[in-house]
Amino acid sequence: MANLLSRLRDSNAAQSENNTAGSDLSRRGFLVAATAAGAAFGFPLAGYAAMDPAAADGVPVSPTGETFEPSMWYWIDSDGIVNVNIIRAEMGQHVGTAIARILADELEVAWENVRITHVDTAEKWGTMVTGGSWSIWQSWPVYRKAGAAGRTALIEAAAEMWGVDPSTCQARNGTVTDGTNEVTYAALVAEGLQRSFTEDELNALPLKPHEELRLVGKDVTALDIDTKTNGQAIYGLDASVDGMVYAVPMIPPTRLGSSVISVDDSSAQDVKGYLQTLTLNDPSGTVPGWVVVLGDSLMAAKRASERVVVEWQAGENAGVNEDDINARSRELIADDSYGSILPADNTDTSAAFSDAADVFEAEYTTQTVLHFQLEPANATVFQNEDGIWEIHTGNQWQSLILPTLSAALEAPADQIVMRTYMLGGGFGRRLNGDYAIPAALASKALGGKPVKLMFMREDDAKFDSPRSPSVQQLRMAFDGENAVTGMDHNAAAGWPTQVMVPSFMPKGVNDEPYDPFAIDGADHWYNVGAHRVRAISNDLANATFRPGWLRSVGPGWTNFAVESFMDEAAHKVGMDPLDFRLGQLTATGMNAGSAPNAVGGASRQANVLQRVADMANYGRTDLPADTAIGIATTFGQSRSMPTWVGGAVQLHVNRDTGYIDVQKMWLSFDCGTVVDPDGALAQCQGAALWGLSMALYEGTRFEDGNVVDRNLGTYTPLRMIDTPEMEIEFVESTEVPVGLGEPGTTVIAPAIANAIYNAVGSRIRSLPITPDDVLASLAQ
Repeated sequence: MANLLSRLRDSNAAQSENNTAGSDLSRRGFLVAATAAGAAFGFPLAGYAAMDPAAADGVPVSPTGETFEPSMWYWIDSDGIVNVNIIRAEMGQHVGTAIARILADELEVAWENVRITHVDTAEKWGTMVTGGSWSIWQSWPVYRKAGAAGRTALIEAAAEMWGVDPSTCQARNGTVTDGTNEVTYAALVAEGLQRSFTEDELNALPLKPHEELRLVGKDVTALDIDTKTNGQAIYGLDASVDGMVYAVPMIPPTRLGSSVISVDDSSAQDVKGYLQTLTLNDPSGTVPGWVVVLGDSLMAAKRASERVVVEWQAGENAGVNEDDINARSRELIADDSYGSILPADNTDTSAAFSDAADVFEAEYTTQTVLHFQLEPANATVFQNEDGIWEIHTGNQWQSLILPTLSAALEAPADQIVMRTYMLGGGFGRRLNGDYAIPAALASKALGGKPVKLMFMREDDAKFDSPRSPSVQQLRMAFDGENAVTGMDHNAAAGWPTQVMVPSFMPKGVNDEPYDPFAIDGADHWYNVGAHRVRAISNDLANATFRPGWLRSVGPGWTNFAVESFMDEAAHKVGMDPLDFRLGQLTATGMNAGSAPNAVGGASRQANVLQRVADMANYGRTDLPADTAIGIATTFGQSRSMPTWVGGAVQLHVNRDTGYIDVQKMWLSFDCGTVVDPDGALAQCQGAALWGLSMALYEGTRFEDGNVVDRNLGTYTPLRMIDTPEMEIEFVESTEVPVGLGEPGTTVIAPAIANAIYNAVGSRIRSLPITPDDVLASLAQ
């Protein structure tokens, strides 16, 4: 590892490279920078990339002999090896394998000759982010064009060598032939091949027809599977550099607004290996009131921290509890002047409700949810001999935290580089790289000396950016024939995007900005007549803690409310919930869908719903007592790139204990083209289990400005013994591939709530659903 770090220092030139124009950060705007970068053919690949997850030491493969770099996204060497540059974070989802196969398929190379490198930060890469189920969706056009450009250039070079028309030549498995002659890519590269394309030429390149794709959608061996399974994978916790000291934080009483009054480390000085205690001065405002304790080993720092006495002045929200946050949500919902109205065909529901023959209303709530990723937050920071600040950590959104690091260190952005590591779980926690700030400040206080700061589990929980508690109030209007004529949906919660990157928020029809990650899913694909969705930011939540993105984010609560509400509405009018939903999923108006990402609209959602109902034999009458199947259908991450999901859950409710035994889950996904079948299945299995965990097991509360549950003794995610049987299918499709990181998470909770009602007649409208909730509902 030390050798790796020394080699990484040679990459500082990468920070001065800028092959793409600067881009404003706007919603769904990441692809712009990526596409611009993809057009920069003929430019040299500058800098040294950080990590090859297939290598035991993490050192990326070096090219042999001549190198052909038709794009910044990859190179081919004289041995025919293709190395694909990946800007996405690897956290177990095999994202590099999926993206590399997109390029390799279009380039026409043998899979055994493909390598991947996860790159360090550099401006030329554009925005580096891994979240929102965006990675494949955004990479699909970029890497296909890049692969087509390389294939075209190699075919042209072979045709020129033989004196034939390029149209008579074909590439396959790293070889070009015209039917008579044959030459390998390796041989062509060895001749010093050069070729560049204008952006117009790039966009005009023909891509392979879907039926000719030979790697996309097929089973291949993941490029990083060996090190993940033999213990050699390199994570942020593995970072090591000569002379580093260890640091552990002492978390102040409130996330925001705390300050240090005094520090007494006299008792800590008796701890062997204790070095000193630092009070951090943070110009960025990320970690106010922080103290870190240093030692020559991790445990020395930890033991010393238990003896350091700090007196703090807490922030103004030190007494805030979860009930206070929810009360504020209800207060904001009651005042119609708050919030942003999302676009819809008709957002004026006043006539629908004033003329309604009947109205149905319900409120749904969800508790605070923590990440508890396997690898606690950590970062190693130092200033190298060239004056560059090196940040060694696993991170999902490097482009978000780099400006904050610049402010904290009071150093220009081009003097900071984030080195890439694998993530021992992300789930959205590492989209916010705030955990790197105290490590950077500690290193700065020591004159740039290497500092490795690590969070113990309790501190990680206190410093988490949790999923906010939420309150939602929905109502539906019916005419005299029980037809739906209007629907209101008011949702209030803490807004992570408002807190961390407000420029990323679009505006609603009333010109008020909203956080898409706190309301996506409420703007559903059902035809309900007039439809008014009001997204409301809970200012008390935002001021008490730092709301964060957690796998599926807002759809984790919005879809729980929508799909529970649709089920309840169906029962109210005496219809089967499946038939009721299918009747509203009509592909008209905004729900008709649009190219390229949402072709088919609501009809595709109706299809997965019907398919999952058939898979589960929904409506069967031969199940044991207090056992039933519930259904739900969602989409995600958002309307602009929907992955359609149908879900069904079979469970048994114990009337004596309130215990819910989830016996089987069925899911049907329409995600367009499935790029990586094995990875897709793993993503959907993991997402569904996370959804089950948050539905029944996960949840904490705020008390006195902090979360109550700080370790896995009281915060109890799904255990292996409670994992049910799952049956998952993917709809065959040639449409644009969209995302699979989040969608499977959102459908499970409402399917469970609906199944509970079908089993014992109890309607539960809060998450998580505990045995006490079930017993209380049964007693009503």
